[in-house]
Amino acid sequence: MIGDLDISQVVFGAPQFLWLLLVPAGLFAAWSWRLFRRLADVRRLRDRRTVPLHQRFAVAGDLPLWLLLILASACLIVALARPRGPSTLLGRSGVDIVILQDGSASMQVDDVVGTRWQRSMKFLRVLGDSLSWNDDRIALTAFAHIATPQIRLTRDPNTVFFFLDHLQARPPFRLADDTTWDTNLEQGLAWGLRLLEKDAELHGPSANATLFVMLSDGESWSGEVARSLARSADAHVPLYVIGVGTLAGGMLPIVKDDETGEEGSPGRSRLDRPSLQRIAAAGGGQYFELDRDPDGQIANRIIDAGRRMARPRQVEGAATELYWRLLVAALALASIGLVFLRERVELWMQLAGGAAALVSLGSILW
Repeated sequence: MIGDLDISQVVFGAPQFLWLLLVPAGLFAAWSWRLFRRLADVRRLRDRRTVPLHQRFAVAGDLPLWLLLILASACLIVALARPRGPSTLLGRSGVDIVILQDGSASMQVDDVVGTRWQRSMKFLRVLGDSLSWNDDRIALTAFAHIATPQIRLTRDPNTVFFFLDHLQARPPFRLADDTTWDTNLEQGLAWGLRLLEKDAELHGPSANATLFVMLSDGESWSGEVARSLARSADAHVPLYVIGVGTLAGGMLPIVKDDETGEEGSPGRSRLDRPSLQRIAAAGGGQYFELDRDPDGQIANRIIDAGRRMARPRQVEGAATELYWRLLVAALALASIGLVFLRERVELWMQLAGGAAALVSLGSILW
């Protein structure tokens, strides 16, 4: 093994060039013989020559230059054979995002661009666009007094955007129903947990990291919120809360009084930031607020948090081209050889050989 590369599994795309390795092999044999002869000459000269001063002899002279050039040429020949091999890549699993969308009457207040519901749908499109959709999945439910499932866990973006298009205008709850004026977070979380259990039952345990993303204004909470958050924590599913609306708020939708027949607004609705922050902290997640941070930034922070939670998935193989490494090695060896240059003729020979090698490689590799 070299780094993440298994050398034993290297294959060659153009093995017909490998026979050229006989040339540097022959040159190496000649270089070895020349080195042996030089060492013998130096030994005889030391034994037979007598001078008044101590004389030092270079052991190899300019021979290291030629050895490095021989090795560089061998690297170039192997590069011509286009070696490639499998390397190991360790990736992470995707994320399963269960969206809990508040659909109560207060979400139809228009203190943001459009209504709070329409602003939520706009953010969900950004969240969908931010996912890679390779292993990622999304589920969606709208809740008021009860939860109404819209999308079960799917990795098909077309399904998600189809539902978002059809839910763009208004929530699926009628203002005429008294239950629409209630916000039962417990029902939303209970549906999300049942969804995850059913998915594991049908498809087996998921390797994806799972998290809840709730969009709400925090108005008129009911239900056992603490109990539902405890169940979510036991399942190791954090809850990320996104506030929709403004602190100044706006008038609630106009309704008709059954007794008098008069139409009017029941009052004013404001973003309940403190309660949403407490819920996010109790759910082990984080609180965000639309129009305080860019939608893309919020979506990416939530997805990144999910990716950090995801377990590493199985090792995958990927074909890796190796000739670039050999070209770099050849260039490095030839450059080091310049240190041992003694004659100007050798420099010109090396420059001419390098230019010829580049032309040959360019015509073959490209």
